[in-house]
Amino acid sequence: MNSTAMMMLSNLEMEESMFIQNLIKDMDEEKQKTFAMMYQNKRRDTTLILVTTIIGFFGFAGIQRFLTDQIGMGILYFFTGGLCFIGTIVDLVNHKSIAMEYNQKVAQETLMMMNNWKS
Repeated sequence: MNSTAMMMLSNLEMEESMFIQNLIKDMDEEKQKTFAMMYQNKRRDTTLILVTTIIGFFGFAGIQRFLTDQIGMGILYFFTGGLCFIGTIVDLVNHKSIAMEYNQKVAQETLMMMNNWKS
């Protein structure tokens, strides 16, 4: 991965960074920059997921699920108080894996969109 794309994606966690590097290793420099810009705008930071999960303890449960495109779970959490706080506690513990799963999905969708775009 070139240094410009690395700088654009400097806030990634190690596991996510390795996943992205592996995903775009065969791209030329210009495509890597384009991917980095598109991906950076769509990804969710683990801190954002953590903060929105904590907000779930104060009456707005499920925001983290809405942010990760899990609308059904977000509605369920909202109306059940985060499944009586148990689901919110589980999400609090697993906030990094929730963000990573979403970010991997977004990276693959971005890659597919770029492949379709050039065709």
